[in-house]
Amino acid sequence: MLQTLIRIFTYLIVFAFGFAAGLYSLPILTAPVGPSKLELATHAQHALYRGEFKDDLAGSDSFHYGKGEVRLTNSTISFAGTLSPGPDYQLYLANRFIDNENDFLAYKGTMTRVASINTFDGFLVTVPQGINIADFNTVIIWCESFNEFISAAQYQ
Repeated sequence: MLQTLIRIFTYLIVFAFGFAAGLYSLPILTAPVGPSKLELATHAQHALYRGEFKDDLAGSDSFHYGKGEVRLTNSTISFAGTLSPGPDYQLYLANRFIDNENDFLAYKGTMTRVASINTFDGFLVTVPQGINIADFNTVIIWCESFNEFISAAQYQ
């Protein structure tokens, strides 16, 4: 009887570990190729605003972080750097600097979702028509699936 319980417990631990490893690695395996350094440099030359994702924000940790430079034009937002891999990342614009999950959730209704982020080594996204980036001052990366704060950068 004890051996059966130990075996079941071992199977459950292996299953949980494999499931967690799959959740973590699937976004990496299915991620499209990020923009080239040339594309990011070209966008940077035309940027109206710039900010920096830092990995030491209050809501960031070893598994949820961004590090690098974000640049904005009226039509495009680019990021040169690294995001921790994960599923269902969303880019939001906010009119206040937010650096943790609780504040994000409290003010989420005042923010504007811009795009999904599917690459972790830089991105280049189009700002939908009707969104004026000058009306905001912060770019936030949020994991919608797990309600996890990833990073934020204030650009004005």
